[in-house]
Amino acid sequence: MLEELKKRVYEANMELPKYALVTFTWGNASEIDREQGLFVIKPSGVPYEELTPEDMVVMNLKGEKVEGRYNPSSDTPTHCVLYNAFPEIGGVVHTHSPWATSWAQAGRDIPCYGTTHADYIYGAVPCVRVLTKEEMDEGYEVNTGNLIVEEFKERGLDVNAVPVVLCKNHGPFTWGKDAKEAVHNSVVLEVVAKMAARTEMINPEVMPTPGHLMDKHYFRKHGANAYYGQNNSGQEKI
Repeated sequence: MLEELKKRVYEANMELPKYALVTFTWGNASEIDREQGLFVIKPSGVPYEELTPEDMVVMNLKGEKVEGRYNPSSDTPTHCVLYNAFPEIGGVVHTHSPWATSWAQAGRDIPCYGTTHADYIYGAVPCVRVLTKEEMDEGYEVNTGNLIVEEFKERGLDVNAVPVVLCKNHGPFTWGKDAKEAVHNSVVLEVVAKMAARTEMINPEVMPTPGHLMDKHYFRKHGANAYYGQNNSGQEKI
């Protein structure tokens, strides 16, 4: 079942240690087949070097395992909540990458300090509050997802423009049109988290990027009038 999707999810998971986003088994990637209402995710606690495409676990949007010899990632309920709440997204990644997790542990949004950040993320990277004990006891992973959804709705954030989030005292989640893009956004998040931390070390009084510069860099890559990259004729958009 979903053999091609399993292969893509396996390959996405293999990218996480490649880009130093995970240590040991501290991360997971998933991707959804919207037509079938099923998503595929990494199994829980299996070392990356031992994984195969056949080891990926198929889940439905009720959080029930449909196929797989292993238990799914312990973060599966969070992925499930995000897929149900945000129909725009097709892939989700969770890591404990060091720089992004450092901001999460500090409980801080990551301000947009430069154009590298603005090219991919419109505005600050949000950091959601820590769950209460009652919320954890009720359902830690489910309520982690609920908290992300709640935060994005309260802030009026677009999940396409802000494909990243930090969970306080925990770590980052990212998403995209598929698992590959979600991994790409995880790499971007880790880089901008490192750059932002270093920026504050160099200049503790630094201010966020001016809005007009942030807009220029974000919208030249995204939206109807984007011109970064190559057009259909193969000519560079200058």
